[in-house]
Amino acid sequence: MIVESAHILVVDDDQCHRDLLQTYLSAEGYRVSIASDGHELREIMAANPADIILLDVMLPDEDGFSLARFLHAEYDCGIIMITAKSEVTDRIVGLEVGADVYLPKPFELREMVAHVRSLARRM
Repeated sequence: MIVESAHILVVDDDQCHRDLLQTYLSAEGYRVSIASDGHELREIMAANPADIILLDVMLPDEDGFSLARFLHAEYDCGIIMITAKSEVTDRIVGLEVGADVYLPKPFELREMVAHVRSLARRM
């Protein structure tokens, strides 16, 4: 059973990316919150924890790797790293700090939704 009402948090400092992902995921039936940095992520998670986080690596206040570590330690949520950093080392670090999926930009939106659905089924 696919949990279409899962709460997704998109964390990206690029407003265009946030808006695109919010629109696309909302159209797929998910509840979507957005954050532009680690501070907003922490506020949203404290108030209304998300089931799945789409997390950019390069953020202005705290990098996505340290945020993934924090999320993995504090919350039971799925983490999909979405980033322009596509080196093998970056992908390995992302997975080692707690990400379930490492998806380099640009990515196919349908593939991203397939990963979200897969994580939602396991949550």
